[in-house]
Amino acid sequence: MIKVLVKYMFKSKFGKVVSSTFKAPSWARNAHVQTIWPRYMIKKPELNTTNERISTPDGDFLDIAWCMPDNIPTKNAKGVVVIFHGLEGSVNSHYARHLINRLKDDGFIVALMHFRGCSHELNMTPRAYHSGETVDPMQTITHVKKRYPALPIFAIGYSLGGNMLLKLLSETAGQKIICAAIAVSAPLLLAECALRMQRGFSRLYQHYLLNSMKDNLLEKMQRLDMHNILNINASEVKTLSTFREFDQDVTSRLHGFDGADDYYAHCSAMPMLKNITTNTLVLHSKDDPFMTEAVVPSDNQLSNSVAYELSERGGHVGFLHGTPFSPKLWLQERISQFLEEQHQRILVTETTNKTGINA
Repeated sequence: MIKVLVKYMFKSKFGKVVSSTFKAPSWARNAHVQTIWPRYMIKKPELNTTNERISTPDGDFLDIAWCMPDNIPTKNAKGVVVIFHGLEGSVNSHYARHLINRLKDDGFIVALMHFRGCSHELNMTPRAYHSGETVDPMQTITHVKKRYPALPIFAIGYSLGGNMLLKLLSETAGQKIICAAIAVSAPLLLAECALRMQRGFSRLYQHYLLNSMKDNLLEKMQRLDMHNILNINASEVKTLSTFREFDQDVTSRLHGFDGADDYYAHCSAMPMLKNITTNTLVLHSKDDPFMTEAVVPSDNQLSNSVAYELSERGGHVGFLHGTPFSPKLWLQERISQFLEEQHQRILVTETTNKTGINA
Protein backbone atom coordinates (compact mmCIF):
# COMPACT_ATOMS: atom_id res chain seq x y z
CA MET A 1 0.00 0.00 0.00
CA ILE A 2 2.79 2.41 0.89
CA LYS A 3 4.45 1.93 -2.49
CA VAL A 4 1.18 2.77 -4.21
CA LEU A 5 0.81 5.95 -2.18
CA VAL A 6 4.41 7.10 -2.57
CA LYS A 7 3.95 7.69 -6.30
CA TYR A 8 1.67 10.61 -5.46
CA MET A 9 4.27 12.33 -3.34
CA PHE A 10 6.63 15.20 -4.11
CA LYS A 11 5.20 16.12 -7.51
CA SER A 12 5.45 19.80 -6.62
CA LYS A 13 8.98 21.21 -6.54
CA PHE A 14 9.54 22.93 -3.23
CA GLY A 15 12.13 25.61 -2.60
CA LYS A 16 12.29 26.71 -6.23
CA VAL A 17 10.59 29.02 -8.71
CA VAL A 18 9.55 26.76 -11.61
CA SER A 19 7.61 27.23 -14.82
CA SER A 20 3.93 26.43 -14.52
CA THR A 21 2.30 23.77 -16.67
CA PHE A 22 -0.41 26.29 -17.57
CA LYS A 23 -0.37 27.45 -21.19
CA ALA A 24 -2.79 30.13 -22.36
CA PRO A 25 -4.59 29.34 -25.63
CA SER A 26 -4.06 31.67 -28.58
CA TRP A 27 -7.47 33.31 -28.16
CA ALA A 28 -6.83 34.12 -24.49
CA ARG A 29 -3.24 35.33 -24.37
CA ASN A 30 -4.25 38.83 -23.28
CA ALA A 31 -3.98 39.41 -19.52
CA HIS A 32 -7.30 41.23 -19.35
CA VAL A 33 -9.12 38.49 -21.25
CA GLN A 34 -7.66 36.04 -18.74
CA THR A 35 -8.77 38.22 -15.82
CA ILE A 36 -12.24 39.24 -16.98
CA TRP A 37 -13.55 36.29 -19.05
CA PRO A 38 -13.85 33.79 -16.16
CA ARG A 39 -15.97 36.25 -14.20
CA TYR A 40 -18.45 37.29 -16.86
CA MET A 41 -18.40 34.58 -19.52
CA ILE A 42 -18.41 31.33 -17.53
CA LYS A 43 -21.55 30.47 -15.62
CA LYS A 44 -21.05 30.10 -11.90
CA PRO A 45 -22.20 26.75 -10.48
CA GLU A 46 -25.15 26.51 -8.12
CA LEU A 47 -24.06 25.65 -4.59
CA ASN A 48 -25.86 24.53 -1.47
CA THR A 49 -24.09 26.49 1.25
CA THR A 50 -25.01 27.21 4.84
CA ASN A 51 -23.81 30.15 6.91
CA GLU A 52 -22.31 29.92 10.37
CA ARG A 53 -21.73 33.08 12.37
CA ILE A 54 -19.09 33.05 15.08
CA SER A 55 -18.36 35.82 17.59
CA THR A 56 -14.98 37.53 17.80
CA PRO A 57 -13.29 38.57 21.08
CA ASP A 58 -13.80 42.28 20.26
CA GLY A 59 -17.58 42.01 20.02
CA ASP A 60 -17.88 41.54 16.28
CA PHE A 61 -18.68 38.52 14.13
CA LEU A 62 -17.36 36.40 11.26
CA ASP A 63 -19.53 34.63 8.71
CA ILE A 64 -18.35 31.26 7.42
CA ALA A 65 -19.99 29.70 4.36
CA TRP A 66 -19.97 25.89 4.58
CA CYS A 67 -20.40 23.46 1.72
CA MET A 68 -20.50 19.70 2.26
CA PRO A 69 -19.48 17.00 -0.23
CA ASP A 70 -22.34 15.13 -1.88
CA ASN A 71 -23.27 11.66 -0.63
CA ILE A 72 -20.23 11.31 1.63
CA PRO A 73 -20.48 10.99 5.42
CA THR A 74 -18.51 13.65 7.26
CA LYS A 75 -16.15 11.09 8.75
CA ASN A 76 -15.21 9.92 5.25
CA ALA A 77 -14.38 13.38 3.88
CA LYS A 78 -10.78 13.82 2.73
CA GLY A 79 -10.44 16.90 4.87
CA VAL A 80 -11.63 20.47 5.30
CA VAL A 81 -10.49 23.25 2.98
CA VAL A 82 -10.66 26.79 4.38
CA ILE A 83 -10.85 29.46 1.68
CA PHE A 84 -9.92 33.13 2.03
CA HIS A 85 -11.30 35.32 -0.74
CA GLY A 86 -9.75 38.39 -2.33
CA LEU A 87 -10.44 42.11 -1.94
CA GLU A 88 -14.19 42.74 -1.68
CA GLY A 89 -14.86 39.09 -2.51
CA SER A 90 -17.30 36.61 -0.99
CA VAL A 91 -18.71 33.12 -1.43
CA ASN A 92 -20.41 34.49 -4.54
CA SER A 93 -17.13 35.42 -6.24
CA HIS A 94 -16.71 33.41 -9.43
CA TYR A 95 -13.36 31.87 -8.42
CA ALA A 96 -14.74 30.83 -5.04
CA ARG A 97 -17.85 29.17 -6.41
CA HIS A 98 -15.98 27.24 -9.10
CA LEU A 99 -13.40 26.02 -6.60
CA ILE A 100 -15.95 25.06 -3.95
CA ASN A 101 -17.88 23.10 -6.54
CA ARG A 102 -14.73 21.20 -7.54
CA LEU A 103 -13.62 20.53 -3.99
CA LYS A 104 -16.95 19.14 -2.82
CA ASP A 105 -16.91 16.82 -5.83
CA ASP A 106 -13.40 15.77 -4.77
CA GLY A 107 -14.72 14.79 -1.36
CA PHE A 108 -13.69 17.79 0.75
CA ILE A 109 -15.71 19.82 3.21
CA VAL A 110 -15.28 23.52 2.37
CA ALA A 111 -15.43 26.53 4.68
CA LEU A 112 -15.09 30.02 3.19
CA MET A 113 -14.39 32.75 5.72
CA HIS A 114 -15.82 36.15 4.85
CA PHE A 115 -13.56 38.99 5.86
CA ARG A 116 -15.38 41.53 8.01
CA GLY A 117 -18.02 43.40 6.02
CA CYS A 118 -17.85 41.06 3.01
CA SER A 119 -20.82 38.79 3.78
CA HIS A 120 -23.35 41.42 2.65
CA GLU A 121 -23.79 42.64 6.21
CA LEU A 122 -21.71 45.39 7.78
CA ASN A 123 -19.62 44.37 10.74
CA MET A 124 -20.19 45.96 14.13
CA THR A 125 -16.84 47.62 14.85
CA PRO A 126 -14.69 50.15 12.97
CA ARG A 127 -12.10 47.44 12.33
CA ALA A 128 -12.28 45.93 8.83
CA TYR A 129 -9.74 43.71 7.05
CA HIS A 130 -6.53 44.06 5.09
CA SER A 131 -3.73 42.11 3.40
CA GLY A 132 -2.00 41.33 6.68
CA GLU A 133 -4.98 40.75 9.01
CA THR A 134 -4.34 37.26 10.41
CA VAL A 135 -6.24 37.31 13.72
CA ASP A 136 -9.69 36.57 12.25
CA PRO A 137 -8.37 33.88 9.87
CA MET A 138 -6.51 32.15 12.70
CA GLN A 139 -9.67 32.18 14.81
CA THR A 140 -11.56 30.63 11.90
CA ILE A 141 -8.95 27.94 11.30
CA THR A 142 -8.92 27.06 15.00
CA HIS A 143 -12.72 26.93 15.01
CA VAL A 144 -12.74 24.61 12.00
CA LYS A 145 -10.20 22.29 13.61
CA LYS A 146 -12.26 22.09 16.80
CA ARG A 147 -15.32 21.24 14.75
CA TYR A 148 -13.51 18.53 12.75
CA PRO A 149 -10.58 17.42 14.93
CA ALA A 150 -10.07 14.12 13.09
CA LEU A 151 -9.83 15.63 9.59
CA PRO A 152 -6.80 17.31 7.99
CA ILE A 153 -7.17 21.04 7.41
CA PHE A 154 -6.02 22.76 4.21
CA ALA A 155 -6.08 26.48 3.40
CA ILE A 156 -6.38 28.43 0.15
CA GLY A 157 -6.09 32.20 -0.31
CA TYR A 158 -6.81 34.30 -3.37
CA SER A 159 -5.12 37.65 -4.08
CA LEU A 160 -5.36 39.68 -0.84
CA GLY A 161 -6.36 36.47 0.93
CA GLY A 162 -3.31 34.77 -0.55
CA ASN A 163 -0.89 37.36 0.78
CA MET A 164 -2.63 37.18 4.15
CA LEU A 165 -2.38 33.38 4.22
CA LEU A 166 1.35 33.42 3.46
CA LYS A 167 1.88 35.98 6.22
CA LEU A 168 -0.12 33.82 8.64
CA LEU A 169 1.94 30.74 7.79
CA SER A 170 5.13 32.71 8.36
CA GLU A 171 3.93 34.02 11.71
CA THR A 172 2.97 30.52 12.85
CA ALA A 173 5.99 28.58 11.59
CA GLY A 174 5.86 25.09 13.00
CA GLN A 175 2.07 25.11 13.39
CA LYS A 176 0.33 21.74 13.08
CA ILE A 177 -3.26 22.72 12.22
CA ILE A 178 -2.89 23.56 8.52
CA CYS A 179 -1.48 20.55 6.68
CA ALA A 180 -0.91 22.34 3.36
CA ALA A 181 -1.80 25.65 1.74
CA ILE A 182 -2.18 27.37 -1.63
CA ALA A 183 -1.88 31.07 -2.50
CA VAL A 184 -3.17 32.32 -5.86
CA SER A 185 -2.20 35.65 -7.48
CA ALA A 186 -0.94 37.07 -4.18
CA PRO A 187 0.34 40.70 -4.12
CA LEU A 188 3.53 39.87 -2.24
CA LEU A 189 4.85 43.45 -2.32
CA LEU A 190 1.94 45.73 -1.49
CA ALA A 191 3.59 49.08 -2.26
CA GLU A 192 4.61 47.99 -5.76
CA CYS A 193 1.17 46.56 -6.43
CA ALA A 194 -0.57 49.74 -5.27
CA LEU A 195 1.54 51.72 -7.77
CA ARG A 196 0.84 49.22 -10.55
CA MET A 197 -2.90 49.72 -10.11
CA GLN A 198 -2.48 53.38 -11.05
CA ARG A 199 -1.28 52.58 -14.57
CA GLY A 200 -3.08 51.76 -17.80
CA PHE A 201 -6.11 49.50 -17.92
CA SER A 202 -5.46 48.43 -14.31
CA ARG A 203 -6.94 51.74 -13.20
CA LEU A 204 -10.36 50.35 -14.17
CA TYR A 205 -9.93 47.43 -11.78
CA GLN A 206 -8.85 49.87 -9.09
CA HIS A 207 -11.84 52.13 -9.77
CA TYR A 208 -14.30 49.24 -9.51
CA LEU A 209 -12.85 47.79 -6.30
CA LEU A 210 -12.24 51.16 -4.68
CA ASN A 211 -15.84 52.23 -5.24
CA SER A 212 -17.02 49.12 -3.42
CA MET A 213 -14.62 49.80 -0.54
CA LYS A 214 -15.72 53.43 -0.28
CA ASP A 215 -19.42 52.57 -0.41
CA ASN A 216 -19.00 50.08 2.44
CA LEU A 217 -17.01 52.60 4.48
CA LEU A 218 -19.54 55.38 3.94
CA GLU A 219 -22.37 53.11 5.03
CA LYS A 220 -20.42 52.11 8.12
CA MET A 221 -19.67 55.76 8.94
CA GLN A 222 -23.41 56.41 9.04
CA ARG A 223 -23.84 53.69 11.68
CA LEU A 224 -20.69 54.05 13.76
CA ASP A 225 -18.93 57.07 15.23
CA MET A 226 -15.48 56.82 13.66
CA HIS A 227 -14.31 60.42 14.14
CA ASN A 228 -11.83 59.46 16.84
CA ILE A 229 -10.19 56.93 14.51
CA LEU A 230 -10.42 58.40 11.01
CA ASN A 231 -9.23 61.90 10.28
CA ILE A 232 -11.47 62.05 7.23
CA ASN A 233 -15.14 62.84 6.64
CA ALA A 234 -17.65 61.39 4.18
CA SER A 235 -17.03 64.04 1.56
CA GLU A 236 -13.30 63.40 1.68
CA VAL A 237 -13.82 59.63 1.43
CA LYS A 238 -15.61 60.17 -1.87
CA THR A 239 -12.55 61.94 -3.31
CA LEU A 240 -10.16 59.03 -2.65
CA SER A 241 -9.06 57.80 -6.06
CA THR A 242 -6.32 55.21 -5.47
CA PHE A 243 -5.68 52.23 -3.23
CA ARG A 244 -2.71 54.06 -1.77
CA GLU A 245 -4.84 57.03 -0.76
CA PHE A 246 -7.40 54.70 0.82
CA ASP A 247 -4.69 52.79 2.67
CA GLN A 248 -3.09 56.03 3.85
CA ASP A 249 -6.28 57.61 5.19
CA VAL A 250 -8.40 54.58 6.10
CA THR A 251 -6.73 51.14 6.24
CA SER A 252 -3.68 52.26 8.20
CA ARG A 253 -5.69 54.31 10.70
CA LEU A 254 -8.28 51.60 11.32
CA HIS A 255 -5.63 49.00 12.04
CA GLY A 256 -2.89 50.81 13.91
CA PHE A 257 -0.33 51.48 11.17
CA ASP A 258 1.62 54.69 10.73
CA GLY A 259 0.40 55.37 7.20
CA ALA A 260 0.30 53.35 3.98
CA ASP A 261 4.06 52.76 3.79
CA ASP A 262 4.10 51.30 7.30
CA TYR A 263 1.15 49.06 6.46
CA TYR A 264 2.77 47.87 3.23
CA ALA A 265 6.11 47.20 4.93
CA HIS A 266 4.60 45.15 7.76
CA CYS A 267 2.10 43.18 5.68
CA SER A 268 3.88 42.30 2.42
CA ALA A 269 4.46 38.54 2.44
CA MET A 270 7.53 38.47 0.17
CA PRO A 271 10.14 38.82 2.97
CA MET A 272 8.27 36.19 4.99
CA LEU A 273 8.26 33.33 2.47
CA LYS A 274 11.56 31.96 3.79
CA ASN A 275 9.99 31.38 7.22
CA ILE A 276 7.13 29.13 6.10
CA THR A 277 7.32 25.51 7.28
CA THR A 278 3.95 24.31 5.91
CA ASN A 279 3.89 22.73 2.44
CA THR A 280 2.63 25.63 0.35
CA LEU A 281 1.96 26.10 -3.36
CA VAL A 282 2.08 29.62 -4.80
CA LEU A 283 0.55 30.16 -8.26
CA HIS A 284 1.27 33.37 -10.15
CA SER A 285 1.33 34.78 -13.68
CA LYS A 286 3.94 37.20 -15.01
CA ASP A 287 1.28 39.21 -16.83
CA ASP A 288 -0.95 39.73 -13.78
CA PRO A 289 -2.37 43.26 -14.31
CA PHE A 290 -2.58 43.83 -10.55
CA MET A 291 1.18 43.67 -10.05
CA THR A 292 4.62 43.66 -11.65
CA GLU A 293 7.41 41.07 -11.89
CA ALA A 294 8.86 42.61 -8.71
CA VAL A 295 6.54 40.26 -6.79
CA VAL A 296 8.26 37.17 -8.24
CA PRO A 297 10.71 35.86 -5.62
CA SER A 298 14.08 34.28 -6.24
CA ASP A 299 14.86 30.75 -5.07
CA ASN A 300 16.76 32.02 -2.04
CA GLN A 301 13.68 33.90 -0.86
CA LEU A 302 11.70 30.65 -0.59
CA SER A 303 11.81 28.14 2.20
CA ASN A 304 12.09 24.46 1.35
CA SER A 305 8.36 24.18 2.09
CA VAL A 306 7.24 26.63 -0.62
CA ALA A 307 6.65 25.56 -4.23
CA TYR A 308 6.35 28.59 -6.53
CA GLU A 309 4.87 28.01 -9.99
CA LEU A 310 5.10 30.90 -12.45
CA SER A 311 3.31 31.06 -15.80
CA GLU A 312 4.00 33.50 -18.62
CA ARG A 313 0.31 34.30 -18.95
CA GLY A 314 -2.83 33.86 -16.91
CA GLY A 315 -3.86 37.32 -15.69
CA HIS A 316 -5.18 37.86 -12.19
CA VAL A 317 -6.95 34.78 -10.80
CA GLY A 318 -7.56 33.79 -14.42
CA PHE A 319 -5.65 30.83 -15.90
CA LEU A 320 -8.25 30.23 -18.59
CA HIS A 321 -7.80 27.52 -21.20
CA GLY A 322 -9.93 25.46 -23.56
CA THR A 323 -11.81 27.03 -26.48
CA PRO A 324 -13.90 30.22 -26.66
CA PHE A 325 -17.01 28.01 -26.87
CA SER A 326 -15.93 25.61 -24.14
CA PRO A 327 -13.60 27.53 -21.78
CA LYS A 328 -12.09 25.77 -18.78
CA LEU A 329 -10.52 26.98 -15.56
CA TRP A 330 -7.07 25.51 -15.00
CA LEU A 331 -6.86 26.78 -11.41
CA GLN A 332 -9.38 24.27 -10.13
CA GLU A 333 -7.47 21.46 -11.84
CA ARG A 334 -4.10 22.45 -10.36
CA ILE A 335 -5.50 23.09 -6.90
CA SER A 336 -7.29 19.74 -6.92
CA GLN A 337 -4.07 18.01 -8.01
CA PHE A 338 -2.01 19.62 -5.25
CA LEU A 339 -4.55 18.82 -2.55
CA GLU A 340 -4.66 15.20 -3.70
CA GLU A 341 -0.86 15.08 -3.57
CA GLN A 342 -0.86 16.45 -0.04
CA HIS A 343 -3.72 14.20 1.03
CA GLN A 344 -1.77 11.17 -0.15
CA ARG A 345 1.30 12.44 1.70
CA ILE A 346 -0.75 12.50 4.90
CA LEU A 347 -1.98 8.96 4.27
CA VAL A 348 1.60 7.77 3.77
CA THR A 349 2.67 9.39 7.03
CA GLU A 350 -0.26 7.90 8.93
CA THR A 351 0.36 4.45 7.45
CA THR A 352 4.06 4.62 8.25
CA ASN A 353 3.37 5.70 11.82
CA LYS A 354 0.89 2.85 12.34
CA THR A 355 3.04 0.12 10.81
CA GLY A 356 6.46 1.40 11.73
CA ILE A 357 7.57 0.74 8.15
CA ASN A 358 9.98 3.19 6.56
CA ALA A 359 8.25 4.32 3.35
